[in-house]
Amino acid sequence: MLKSLCPKRFSGYLGLAALVLLIDQISKHWIEAIFEMHQIKSIIPGFFNLTLAYNPGAAFSFLADAGGWQRHFFTGLALIVSVVIVFLLKKHQAEQRYATALALILGGALGNAIDRMVFGHVIDFIQVHYQSIWFYPAFNIADSAICIGAALMVIDSFKKDKQANHE
Repeated sequence: MLKSLCPKRFSGYLGLAALVLLIDQISKHWIEAIFEMHQIKSIIPGFFNLTLAYNPGAAFSFLADAGGWQRHFFTGLALIVSVVIVFLLKKHQAEQRYATALALILGGALGNAIDRMVFGHVIDFIQVHYQSIWFYPAFNIADSAICIGAALMVIDSFKKDKQANHE
């Protein structure tokens, strides 16, 4: 009985990754259609804005000024990681938290890889800040999914350690 559920679980996790990818791409195209570069729209004054920013590098604009090679490097890395994640999803589909984490990371990695392939940069638009004192670097839905997935993996690792200690 459990074996017959596995393909449904696997396709469900791929569906979650596809949903993250779809929401990410729609949100980026929407922001690009209505915002000018670096235009800011305050949503929660003193805390949360929408803006349009391009990131040719990786997280926090790491290697943004590296001359262009980073576009191909990060795109290739995201695609390789995505293939590995699909295999891990297939293998660990019965582990709900871990598989959910993998699906979120997969959707986010593909969302940012598409940006790099099509535009040569990642489209960011979420800006969290404190007044005019501190600004977190702009990010997007894909980045959020990757971070949530990574956090779930950390939580999952602690839960597995706890289970192993009780056995």
